[in-house]
Amino acid sequence: MNQHPRHETPGPLPVRDDVSAQQLRLMSSLVVLIGIGLFLALPFVLSIGSVVFLPLVTAVLLTILLSPLADHLARLGLPNVFASLLALLVFLGVVLLALALILQPALDLFAQIPEISGRVGQRFEDLRDEFRWLAIANAELAKLMGDTGTSRVVLATPSLLEEIAFATPSVVVELLIMMLMAFFMIEARVRMRRHLLFDRESFGSSVKAARAMREVQDKVAAYIMTVGMINTGVGVIVAVGAWALGVDAPIMWGGLAMILNFVPYIGPMAMFALLALFGIGTAETVWLGMIPALAYLGLNAVEGNVVTPSILGARFTMSPVMILIALSYFTWIWGVPGALLSVPILLTLTALFDHIGRPNLIGFIFGEPLFKGDASQRGREEEQVPVK
Repeated sequence: MNQHPRHETPGPLPVRDDVSAQQLRLMSSLVVLIGIGLFLALPFVLSIGSVVFLPLVTAVLLTILLSPLADHLARLGLPNVFASLLALLVFLGVVLLALALILQPALDLFAQIPEISGRVGQRFEDLRDEFRWLAIANAELAKLMGDTGTSRVVLATPSLLEEIAFATPSVVVELLIMMLMAFFMIEARVRMRRHLLFDRESFGSSVKAARAMREVQDKVAAYIMTVGMINTGVGVIVAVGAWALGVDAPIMWGGLAMILNFVPYIGPMAMFALLALFGIGTAETVWLGMIPALAYLGLNAVEGNVVTPSILGARFTMSPVMILIALSYFTWIWGVPGALLSVPILLTLTALFDHIGRPNLIGFIFGEPLFKGDASQRGREEEQVPVK
């Protein structure tokens, strides 16, 4: 009997697929290594060049925040230049008003610092007297261990006024650069939108760019405005509560509460510590002095766990771990300005990654593609390959 040979599928196709998968994984590994290197090296570059990079990043965030206001003013009939300038002036007016409400009472309270410091020292002296037995036991233990004491070294450091005098020229230069950059970016927002939309090679890229730009602007502007209104309410409640409890300069405390609440976790902790120290220094007893700080702690618990989540909702939900990483990362780079900018920067990056694709780092460790679209894209390419 004649047996016809069976036709088998050629074997090079699986080999080619394995090679392409290995090449894709190798390229993904290089991308991960480059990303880690940039993450570790970027703080040193941004810190050394803070005179340039800090005003640039702040100007970009101000452009995202103030562009809707400039668009609204332009629709009312104002020329683009005047609309951009007026939007920036409104922002500056709000900031200067908030600083004036805080700085003027702070200067009045500054004269009372020696008296408050003496009272705080007296309160802690009283507490130390109550626990004197612990100090005696510690001294006796040191004698038994043969501790002869340690020498004390005092380092001369610049005074606060000298540090402010040295830092003022750099701060003024950075503020001027930031304002100029913000104005020109806001004024050029229409041209930037046209460039992003119409200079793309395909219609799909234009649609993707338009969605990404709108999502970033809506998210960041809505977040800053919503959180600003929430923090303003917190500041008003703190000012009214400080006035009701008889705390000096209630407007200053309300303004501090509003500003520090922009810094997640660290800001409320600093506010609690300030209220506790000034309360102890001005009240007759330690427990009476702790009442304003404890009241603020209860207010912050309600605001952070009830009010803010119910208003912001799931749209602005971010991982607390990512917030703390961004807070420590940008505070390490730029100090207090970095702490204030950390959450808007994180929100901007999150909105961008939602459109360009988030890296699947955990899955990549266990053999999955770095980007979830890689498998589907590879599958579509394989479907287009004709089988002979």
